[in-house]
Amino acid sequence: MNTQEVKGNWNEQKGRLKKAYAVLTDNDLMFEEGKRDEMIGKLQIKLGKTKEEIHKIISSI
Repeated sequence: MNTQEVKGNWNEQKGRLKKAYAVLTDNDLMFEEGKRDEMIGKLQIKLGKTKEEIHKIISSI
């Protein structure tokens, strides 16, 4: 997952993630340039997944 992939269709991906994982909020999924790792860390904590699992989840959406 690279920054361009995430930025390109992030709103669409964000909606799908919220649908799949109801515990996620807009704050959890806030993507800002330079803060990608922070967002991934929040998702790891919230979903109890590894960094690699989070990347797979986002890539599969």
